[in-house]
Amino acid sequence: MQAVRGFQRRLAREDLAVAMKFNHAQKVATAHAITDLLAADGVDTREDLHTWLDHQANRAALRTVKGVGPKSIDYIGNLVGRSHVAIDEHLRAFAVDAGVPDLPYDQLRAVYEEAAALLGHDKGGLEHAVWRHRSRVA
Repeated sequence: MQAVRGFQRRLAREDLAVAMKFNHAQKVATAHAITDLLAADGVDTREDLHTWLDHQANRAALRTVKGVGPKSIDYIGNLVGRSHVAIDEHLRAFAVDAGVPDLPYDQLRAVYEEAAALLGHDKGGLEHAVWRHRSRVA
């Protein structure tokens, strides 16, 4: 299966904004830039991306793409079978409601990871449960 290269070919033929219902030009540019970066590094399959994310230099390369931050990288990791906590507004709000102070991204992610470990839960599963709960409240 040629996931990234196939997507790259599709991007050349179709308007991503229309195909994915993106209403923001920067999101389209970010998707193109991520696709180009992965293709240039020989990442083509889900398994390739899973392995590629093992290397800090590759994660740093993703961070150079405008619009990609630590949450995006953690979320991409979840999509390829890693178990990460991708901190967003829902997870931040849940933490504040629980009495956790406003912390930088990495520190708040560590709090969630520690909570998952203490509770015997998968990190990504805990993240998803909190996200679903808070998205209903919001």
